[in-house]
Amino acid sequence: MNNKNRICLWYDGDAQDAAQFYAKTFPDSAVTAIHHAPGDYPSGNQGDVITVDFTVIGIPCIGLNGGAMFKHSEAFSFQITTDDQAETDRLWNAIIDNGGQASACGWCKDKWGVSWQISPRVLIEAITSPDKAAAKRAFEAMMTMTRIDIAAIEAAVKG
Repeated sequence: MNNKNRICLWYDGDAQDAAQFYAKTFPDSAVTAIHHAPGDYPSGNQGDVITVDFTVIGIPCIGLNGGAMFKHSEAFSFQITTDDQAETDRLWNAIIDNGGQASACGWCKDKWGVSWQISPRVLIEAITSPDKAAAKRAFEAMMTMTRIDIAAIEAAVKG
């Protein structure tokens, strides 16, 4: 453990499944260690998987099998920047097709309740453009979308 800071995500017994899904779905992601409980704990028994070390696009994380006490919320999300529509669609579909749920403006939630923003680089550049009118058009277009449509964002920027 070389990192002094990592994201801790709470799971109800399925941290290993989540980490393995993230590792196969996102580039530069991996499960790096699986740790078993040395004794019984409130939501599990000695020998159960208690924590899983993993990375999501190079960001160090730990999945804690802490039980059903705490749930994920939209107050925390991973924002994944994509380069094109194919990458946007691949990641979005991977999350949705694996028991996830679509939301608005490029947001979705995986089956474990973790929120993701699948944000094409084109969208980020458009809504932060110094051309305020173009930024507003792109923003308004985004507000009507679930998964982001890059061609529609580009058309909105052009007016």
